[in-house]
Amino acid sequence: MSDAIIGTVLTQLGSILEREIQQELRLVVGVDKDIENLKRTFRSISSVLLDAEMRRVKKDEEKEGLEIWLQNLQEVSYDMDDILAEWSNALLKIEIEGLENTTPKKKVCFFINSPCFCFSKVFLRRDIALKIQEINERLDFIDKEKLRYNLKEIENGEAPNRRLKTVSHIDLNEACGRDGEQTGLVRELLKLKENSRADRGLHLVSIVGMGGIGKTFLAQLAYHSADFETHFDKRIWVCVSEPFDASRIAKAIIEGVDGHAPNLVEFDPIMTKLRNSIAGKRFLLVLDDVWTQDHEKWEPLRISLKNGVPGSKILVTTRNERVAKMMGSSYTLKLGQLSKQDCWSLFSQIAYFDRSKQDREELEDIGKKIAAKCKGLPLAAKTVGSLMRFKNSIREWQSVLDNFMWGLEETKEGPFPPLLLSYYDLHPSLRRCFSYCAIFPKDCKIEADNLIKLWMAQGYIDTEIRGREFLDNLISRCFFQELEKDKDTESIVRFKMHDMVHDFAQYLTKNECYMTEVDNKVESWMNSSCSKARHLTLVRAEDVHFPVSIGNIEKPHTFLVQSFYDCPALVSEEDKVSPDLFNQLLHVKALDLSRNRLLELPDEIGKLMNIRYLNLSHNPLGELPETICGLYNLQTLKLVACKYLRRLPQGIGQLKNLRHLEIDGTEKLEALPKGIGRLHSLQTLNKFILAVPVNSRNLEERMCKLGELKDLNQLRGRLKMGGLGLVSNVEEAKQAELKNKVHITDLHMDFKVQGQAEGKLEVVEALELHPDLQSLQISFYGATRLPSWITSLTNLRKLQLQDCQNCTELPPLGRLPSLQTLYIENMHDLKQIGYEFLGLGSSSSTMAAIDIFPKLKKLKFDNMRNWEQWEVVNMRIMPCLRYLKLSDCVKLKGLPDYLLQKTPIRKLRINKCPILQQRYQKETGENWIKISHIQKVRIS
Repeated sequence: MSDAIIGTVLTQLGSILEREIQQELRLVVGVDKDIENLKRTFRSISSVLLDAEMRRVKKDEEKEGLEIWLQNLQEVSYDMDDILAEWSNALLKIEIEGLENTTPKKKVCFFINSPCFCFSKVFLRRDIALKIQEINERLDFIDKEKLRYNLKEIENGEAPNRRLKTVSHIDLNEACGRDGEQTGLVRELLKLKENSRADRGLHLVSIVGMGGIGKTFLAQLAYHSADFETHFDKRIWVCVSEPFDASRIAKAIIEGVDGHAPNLVEFDPIMTKLRNSIAGKRFLLVLDDVWTQDHEKWEPLRISLKNGVPGSKILVTTRNERVAKMMGSSYTLKLGQLSKQDCWSLFSQIAYFDRSKQDREELEDIGKKIAAKCKGLPLAAKTVGSLMRFKNSIREWQSVLDNFMWGLEETKEGPFPPLLLSYYDLHPSLRRCFSYCAIFPKDCKIEADNLIKLWMAQGYIDTEIRGREFLDNLISRCFFQELEKDKDTESIVRFKMHDMVHDFAQYLTKNECYMTEVDNKVESWMNSSCSKARHLTLVRAEDVHFPVSIGNIEKPHTFLVQSFYDCPALVSEEDKVSPDLFNQLLHVKALDLSRNRLLELPDEIGKLMNIRYLNLSHNPLGELPETICGLYNLQTLKLVACKYLRRLPQGIGQLKNLRHLEIDGTEKLEALPKGIGRLHSLQTLNKFILAVPVNSRNLEERMCKLGELKDLNQLRGRLKMGGLGLVSNVEEAKQAELKNKVHITDLHMDFKVQGQAEGKLEVVEALELHPDLQSLQISFYGATRLPSWITSLTNLRKLQLQDCQNCTELPPLGRLPSLQTLYIENMHDLKQIGYEFLGLGSSSSTMAAIDIFPKLKKLKFDNMRNWEQWEVVNMRIMPCLRYLKLSDCVKLKGLPDYLLQKTPIRKLRINKCPILQQRYQKETGENWIKISHIQKVRIS
């Protein structure tokens, strides 16, 4: 990843010099010559870096020397990055001080890679200049050393902004060559279901095979088999991997059965809960990627799982047949390589996607030779097939076929040669983003947006949009799998890395990324070999206290403590962050302490001046130290599901670079501090809360007001606005300028104040929204009529009106051209729905020439206790309606005949509507004939 950090350094250097020019007095002067020499040397080295990295994978006499040369280059590049961070922090501090003070030459006090102290610009200028000189000397030596290896300039991958062909992954129904294995596996999992005596034991089936052979994929095919839908009460999938943590596995099984994980810590209660959860249920449990051969670790789970109903099955995937024997498999499927034809079929459906018939014919012969080199490994076939989608000429295809990496001895046992080919075909900026993924534990689900924010924290990308482009590129090359998409936008929200791809990423970053399981003795997991690591991940088991130190690791840029606790949880006295730990993290840019049962953080967190990403989610924190407000580089602050968080730091408005403030699931957070409106870069703000005025005027003045939304026009995605019923005048509402928040797609407007519905019509009319909004929920609105601007939301796809109890009429929602889902709940004063709802005025005489509700698919009414009549005109209405549900509409007399007969309803649900139940009940109801044509009807 040396090219990654060099690119970051050069980009950062240009940015800092530009900021220096904008200062009246430059902070660092007299180093222009050194900087130019540094830039020139870095570029000289970069031109041959790809050749050096590719040649180091060969097993020859130069390999060891190139490894050392690359490691030295990596260290000096990271050291330069730290110097630039120090320089940048000083400039940023001066800029902020300049805004807050009228004296431009005032000395400033801030953290720069050391405890807090005050110093003059002169001292800082000299310090940075000396460090740059020292870096130049080291870099000059490295530049001269490269001549020993006769390195050549190689074109460094295609620019990552090329438009891609969009086939990102292979669907389950596109599997090649596993039909026989799938059929046999399903048959084995259904076996013995009629032999009750033989079926009383715990039956375990294993899939065994080398990495990349398709074990997990075959398990997925079986897991989703239609044959299991009625046979098993529950199907549970658990990724085991390393380390084998019986408590975590048990909790995952319980969550799969009960829908939520238990808030337990001690081992015995967890196992008791597991036995109780599966009691009386026939289950299929998949334990994917098991490595341990330790029978003592498996035995407690095995005993607890025997409490299921006879016929329950466990399906295990593992690379090692001895694991299957240790676990007591009654049947083992040894998965072999794909046949030559099946491998070619899998390769070709990706490599030839969207090509003309002529191109396919021209490239077929050479393509078959490339597919043969994949040696029947599905992962290799998919990876190389994805690579070839970007190659158009016969010359490019021949170059891949002839590449020396196919013959590498060191990686013959797995699909590393195909992965190397695909990796080195990437642009350096994409290579650094992929290899950084080595920080994640195996089999973990990676959140797409989270990964992009981590890339930004390291300086690999500059915008979220760029990050999404990079992610799509890597997905299209099959570096990621098990993709989960957003139902509305179809964008990827989370994914996994195949364990072989993960091994490959760790191979690439073996001197940079260090991951280990921790126990209660630091010395047992820290050693000198990892002292130069820059990205550190500690996997913390449940019986291990929070680490007090990172041992001898010197300057980490990433520090993740991977744990599995949720908030709230039982808190141990040993779940504390030591102030000394933060003294070891002065260079860190990304810090993830989520799910670690932390009650508080020490003030020393304010020393982490380089930090850009801070994740404290799922911790029982009550408040945050005010020193966090001095972390001026912070871009992302994640506080998701911090259920006990009462307040945010009062000075949070100082975080001028903050882009994402994630506060979902913070129910006790009842107000935002004054100053939020100064965060002009803010893109994510899950909720904006207006608090009930308090008795103390001092406290009230420290609370955020609605007008602070005025300049937050970069907000995007989802936003909940709470306490809107407190807004009492039109001018205050206008100050928010909601119509300018054009990037917000999903808005929840909650008017509840102390449990009551509030809100004046004239005030709400002033809260006009932009027409591009896609989803809107209005809750506890207290006026008798909804605002007129609702009908201007021409791109609105989903509308939910909830607890608007005083509304006596509905707006003309039929005019909304994009509306697909409409939920109306708890409108107790509404008695009739008629022509106005459709957008036709007072009668059908004003029939529009366009469809009414042209795209509506789902319509739901719930708890409309006084609704009596529903009128619909005989004209084209709701031509796309598929789902209609009515619940707790106790006075509703009937459904519109025209609606039932002329719309394509497929599902009708009537629940707790006594009059409707009597009239539309099957066989006995007088109006059953009017709904008998609907495919699925449920009346209860």
